[in-house]
Amino acid sequence: MLRFMPVGDSMTIGSAGEHTWRYRMWRHLCATYGGPFTLVGPRETLYDKLADAPTSYAYADPDFPRAHLAGWGEGWLHMAPLIGEAARSCHADVLLVSLGLIDLGFYTNAEQTAANVRSFVAAAREAKPRIRMVVLPVIPNIRAASDVRFAEEVNLFNELLAKAVADLDEPRSPLLLASPPPSYDIHTDTYDGTHPNANGEHRIAEAFAVAMWQGWALGEEYAAAGTD
Repeated sequence: MLRFMPVGDSMTIGSAGEHTWRYRMWRHLCATYGGPFTLVGPRETLYDKLADAPTSYAYADPDFPRAHLAGWGEGWLHMAPLIGEAARSCHADVLLVSLGLIDLGFYTNAEQTAANVRSFVAAAREAKPRIRMVVLPVIPNIRAASDVRFAEEVNLFNELLAKAVADLDEPRSPLLLASPPPSYDIHTDTYDGTHPNANGEHRIAEAFAVAMWQGWALGEEYAAAGTD
């Protein structure tokens, strides 16, 4: 049984009634991965915007295995101290990580965020020495589109993230850097300039799927029609 753990911020946990990119990835793997697999993590809820808390179980598909390690407003800073126990207790084999926007927006600069990436990887490997990780750079968002300094910080972090992945990759515990979804458009792929709509969910899932297919021959090419 191959165990995938989605790790991320508000774009990963999703809101009440949404499918989320986690769901699109699950449907993709159901159609293309030949062996048994599941999604794991210490959390299960969606974010409830009315309650302003991660308390909802209102998934669009009740059959979806909803486990994850994601939180609204959480970033590398928050997940680095949690990933070791989460990976160990949930027996995670592959981490699918989408983090960074929250860090840069509220907590840490590019260099500090990159240092937290390295702490995250070290903690995950201490817990599971053969764990694999796929990491998505910070993707286009409305703040970067309107704030030049923030956009520069995002670009710098993405460069430092690529360097960290290259530095830390090793055969026993491989790291993959997913390519940002090509031509990701905040006007058509998000509902508010940041959080993905159905189009965006597919495109984020595709970024992870392409990385695993090209890097590890895991799954197949992504087909959005097979993940609805």
